Amino acid sequence: MCLGIPGQIVAVTDEARMMAMAEVSGVRREVNVACIATGPIEEVVGKWALIHVGFAMSVIDEDEAAATLEALRGLGEAQETLEAMAHGEAALEGTQA
Repeated sequence: MCLGIPGQIVAVTDEARMMAMAEVSGVRREVNVACIATGPIEEVVGKWALIHVGFAMSVIDEDEAAATLEALRGLGEAQETLEAMAHGEAALEGTQA
């Protein structure tokens, strides 16, 4: 399974290599935009895309990006809760021995 994280393309960094800067939840990283550039590379600036392993894989709209980011935050909180429950369960097992 692969996971695409929504990010907004904020600047072109290397036109020849089809590289741009994407902002993902406040963190900026360089990504390849060859998969989403259908015209001049400058046209990708401002667009939202699903980012996976350094590639902007597909363009999405801002509402979809926001919904996906919220779902990912929810998954993170759920994972933290499950881990806390597992630690609590292990602690209980240790005190009963």
